[in-house]
Amino acid sequence: MAKYEAKTKTTKIDPLKFIDKVENDVKRKDSHELLAMMGEITGEPPKMWGPSIVGFGSYHYRYASGHEGDTCLAGFSPRSSALVVYLGRPSRTRH
Repeated sequence: MAKYEAKTKTTKIDPLKFIDKVENDVKRKDSHELLAMMGEITGEPPKMWGPSIVGFGSYHYRYASGHEGDTCLAGFSPRSSALVVYLGRPSRTRH
């Protein structure tokens, strides 16, 4: 099986600068509130995962198919159609 390369990885983008560029005023305000709330709940600093997901913490996942990777434990993305919240399920190997 060919090795899968995950598209969504942490980047050097500043999450606050990303949120400040959200055009919709309500979505931008809600994003700032989610940033504070998720940071407090997880105890983790925000990091950008790919170009549009603000994530907190990380965990490693592995499917029965052999596909595996890393993703944020919790996060959100202010998409154009909706504000999307991501909640992961940590495995035994957490980093």
